[in-house]
Amino acid sequence: MRHSTAARGLTDPVRYPNHAPAQVRTKRAFFLLLLTIFVPGGAQVVAGNRTLGRRALTVTLTCWALVLVALVVYFVDRSILLGLVARPAVQIVLAVSLLVLAVGWLLLFINTLAIIRPKLLAPGARGILVACTIAALVGTSGALGYGSFVVNEGRQTIGDVFATGPAFDPVDGRYNIMVMGGDAGEGRDGLRPDTMMLFSIDADSGRTAVISFPRNFQNAQFAEDSPMRQIYPTGYNCGDECIMNSLYKDVTDNHSDLYPESEDPGAEAMMDAAEGITGVKVQSYVLVDMAGFEKLIDAMGGVTVDSGGWVPFRGPERDDTFVRTRWFPPGELELDGAEALWFARSRYFTTDYHRIRRQQCLQQAMMKQFNPQTVLTRFSAIMSAGEELVDTDIPQDQLSSFLGLADKARQHPFERLTLGAPDFGTSADRFSTYPDFDQIRSRVDELLLAASDDAPEETPAPEESPEETPAEDTADAGASSEPAEETSAEAEPTEESNSIQGWTDSAPTTQPDGSPITEEYLIELEEMGREDILSLIADSNAECSA
Repeated sequence: MRHSTAARGLTDPVRYPNHAPAQVRTKRAFFLLLLTIFVPGGAQVVAGNRTLGRRALTVTLTCWALVLVALVVYFVDRSILLGLVARPAVQIVLAVSLLVLAVGWLLLFINTLAIIRPKLLAPGARGILVACTIAALVGTSGALGYGSFVVNEGRQTIGDVFATGPAFDPVDGRYNIMVMGGDAGEGRDGLRPDTMMLFSIDADSGRTAVISFPRNFQNAQFAEDSPMRQIYPTGYNCGDECIMNSLYKDVTDNHSDLYPESEDPGAEAMMDAAEGITGVKVQSYVLVDMAGFEKLIDAMGGVTVDSGGWVPFRGPERDDTFVRTRWFPPGELELDGAEALWFARSRYFTTDYHRIRRQQCLQQAMMKQFNPQTVLTRFSAIMSAGEELVDTDIPQDQLSSFLGLADKARQHPFERLTLGAPDFGTSADRFSTYPDFDQIRSRVDELLLAASDDAPEETPAPEESPEETPAEDTADAGASSEPAEETSAEAEPTEESNSIQGWTDSAPTTQPDGSPITEEYLIELEEMGREDILSLIADSNAECSA
């Protein structure tokens, strides 16, 4: 009986294919290959070394269990998973594990080929098997090996960008980070951050308040414990030269000894100024290089914003006009890195306050689109761009909590405040030149309350019927200097002698003949020197949404 059982085992075509028909050997070969692809270790269990197969199956089932747990955590509270993966120790373990799995899978494929014995196959089937095996190796071991490389590259980038040291705790339930953007490119005398914003993020909900400082903000105060009070005891008020965006260079060049333990004294002074102005304890800084910003946008695959008006930017030369200005139209814009940089920095025919609003809008759009899916699919490019993008004193240990917080922040609109027009009067009021710090701090307190879970619910204002509007109010509204929403093409012609006629002092929404405004028409206006009309048309470009 034992002899009969043994004889039947020797004729099993899966384990002993020598005497099996050619068609059976071919089916067996591809069956074992598929097992190795989808159930690593399965081919060894059914047709090879069962001990090796069982060990490989144990590893396979363990990996699938870990993947399932990660998916559950992701859908329950993905901030936990993001925070865990951001830890350097976890990244090392993950990179090594992926590399080990890649090598182990490769060895299983080699062993599976030995079990298949390609020489037993017909020449045509043998060639197809080899091609399929190579493709399977690239899609499995190759993908895992590349994943190990990418994770390790990201770990190294994080180590290069972020500081060492312990994570810090929130202040009054919020993290307060100073974000500056600028460049020290050709033609510039040192770095002057043209973009200065204080981000205050609720540590629980991720609700974010953004306080923007105009570049020409004067008489900046300093925090009570700031060494800058030795040089400017009454504030940074040495005249028109002491606008806020010059502070970074001034301290870097002349007063770095006041911050002997800092790697970036200019950034420390900017933090002290932001704290002195707003009364908010600033804990850390991020300095963004504009060239790196452009690369980050490209690495993300671009960014989408909804512009409220025509936005001018510097375009290429054309043979048919001396004008270099080009225009982004109103509506939804899909911007690459260079275009996003122009959108954020342009102040042609407008003011600093317009571009501050557009920068706030662009940041909100980036936050929304910088989601886990984008990070996973473009991780390598984003890490490469990030190394050139950021200089910061945020510690590496803080990154895990910040990633989870950023994921929460994406779900809420930013609460925004500009320390100048239009939040503090108009540009003619020159609030940035003569700031009222008590008023600023009162408004900042209101802003932080609005960007918290304790914010009171807004009560909708009662609607007022047209019949209830007094006639004198209507007359006053018509005389207002604020741009009207719409201007009729039938408006009374002005006394201007140029061919562009029919405009009032309100922002035009069409050409004088009633046709839509186009880029070519805007170029024509600039050729004629009609910057007054271009300023009216561009005035609404501060209005945008993400």
